[in-house]
Amino acid sequence: MRDFKKLQVWHRSHDLTLQIYELTAQFPREEIYGLTSQIRRASASIPTNIAEGCGRDSSRDFARFLQIALGSTSETEYLTLLAHDLQYLDDDQYVELVDAIVSLKKMLSVLLRTIKSDG
Repeated sequence: MRDFKKLQVWHRSHDLTLQIYELTAQFPREEIYGLTSQIRRASASIPTNIAEGCGRDSSRDFARFLQIALGSTSETEYLTLLAHDLQYLDDDQYVELVDAIVSLKKMLSVLLRTIKSDG
């Protein structure tokens, strides 16, 4: 069993989620059950799956949860693009989020390859 709080990738994903929550608080009220909810759930799924994977007994299980986290990262990336195209995020906010998301995807991919090669 691993301590997720010791993983840099978990900290980065948690920070991304906090940032998403802060930015989506400014989305239009009519999006509360739509895009706001969906992007929040997608981003929160990333650190949640990393944490859950750390609680599993095998590297194979951990890798499976990392793959799910990677999928949630791609979902968050798309929803960020949608929010930008709907003009809920300005260009600077969008670029900052995408940079964080791409960096996180790379970190998850490296960790996943490491786990798979160790297992």
